[in-house]
Amino acid sequence: MRFKAFDLPRSKNKTFNREDRKGNAKVAKKGGSYSVIKEQNFWLTTVEMPATDGSRALPETADVAVIGAGFTGLSAARRLAKAGAKVTVLEGETIGWGASSRNGGMVLPGLKLGVNQLISMYGRERTQRMYAASVASIDCVERIVREENIACDFARCGHLEVACKQAHFDDYARQVEVIRREFNHELKIVPRNELRSEIGSDIYYGGMVDEGSVGLNPARYVAGLGAAAIRSGACVFEKTRVEKIEREARQGAQGWKLTTSRGATWARNVFVGTSGYTRKATPALQKKIIPIGSYIITTEVLPETLAHELSPRKRMIYDSKNYIYYYRLTPDNRMLFGGRAAFFPESGNSVRRSGEILRRGMVEVYPQLRDTKVEYVWGGTLDFAFDIMPHAGQLDGIYYAVGYAGHGVAMASYQGELMARRIAGENPDNPFEGIPFPGAPLGLYNGKPWFLPFAGAYYKILDWVS
Repeated sequence: MRFKAFDLPRSKNKTFNREDRKGNAKVAKKGGSYSVIKEQNFWLTTVEMPATDGSRALPETADVAVIGAGFTGLSAARRLAKAGAKVTVLEGETIGWGASSRNGGMVLPGLKLGVNQLISMYGRERTQRMYAASVASIDCVERIVREENIACDFARCGHLEVACKQAHFDDYARQVEVIRREFNHELKIVPRNELRSEIGSDIYYGGMVDEGSVGLNPARYVAGLGAAAIRSGACVFEKTRVEKIEREARQGAQGWKLTTSRGATWARNVFVGTSGYTRKATPALQKKIIPIGSYIITTEVLPETLAHELSPRKRMIYDSKNYIYYYRLTPDNRMLFGGRAAFFPESGNSVRRSGEILRRGMVEVYPQLRDTKVEYVWGGTLDFAFDIMPHAGQLDGIYYAVGYAGHGVAMASYQGELMARRIAGENPDNPFEGIPFPGAPLGLYNGKPWFLPFAGAYYKILDWVS
């Protein structure tokens, strides 16, 4: 099958596009040489994941079986193992294979829904606890990085939200006042005439800054988290897909039999942290989670002067649309540019199409990058609940934490720790436990998101009219 190459700038000389045998787009350059845009996660080129013993047999029993070796599962496994629990981590692919290594590396506070909407849904007291938890989740990541000495380029660089319309910027002032009053958290408004101090683009109407946000290398972070869980005593089994979970008592103890692609094991408790990759082994949970694709490109390494012009303070940046763009400089000064270029989870076709869309979006934001080479493109899958909120607790007796909606680096790490404490018998304050966890209206969803094209069209229209 032939694929259209990315929409890169044309030379004045005649050029043409080809692909290599692996399907990567090849773009002709002067002199007959070619540059290859790798359909590969850039972050994974910077790290070596922890080694596990693929020949080791599954243990017969465990205190806790953790499903998923991403931020959520590894954070929980680390905490439980340090407390002396016998922990088995079951991962269908490899450590950090899913969204934990594929995201933009932005560690942000707050939630997807606006503050006033949250207050109307949950009341002032619980909303205050939710916002405080979102801030505490960043401190949780920082503490883990420090305690485990994880070299992941952790930096408190702050984030910048940019307004795509005047009405969006006008709303920033209202948000800042509410967040200061209700949550004692300070944000800063940046008017349009001062925005060049934050971003080398003239297309926005102003911005809003939170100095507490963090940038990091997510692959290095999840690798360090995996190594820490293993050092603490957790047993991690890669390429071990959970196929079925059944209640089963053993020697008088209530628990669960887990049938996997490598045999069966038994655990007193099960904790699910599979996010956008939640599958049929937990059907009740799968029906409450929508997997949505998010895609990223990264450029070649930029000259220092250009990198400084694009992002003088090296913020984590995202815009105010529903069909969002998010972008940042990587630690080695590449421009990383991502967004919901396609709502469907990643595939070869969606990655290639999204690469074209994202490059056009990047050049719209930063015309300075019109002649800059894109070197990597990849996709991943986020998990959205129907109410766009994080959720944690027990469903049919199985513990879970899911629904991060793009805020997963911090919140997943935090929820993993909180739910580990819950499983261990503690009673941590978790404002996302016990809130309503809706499924699809009329039950019209079985885990396959047939409605995503309609949702994508709806949000594009909403961005146009709002």
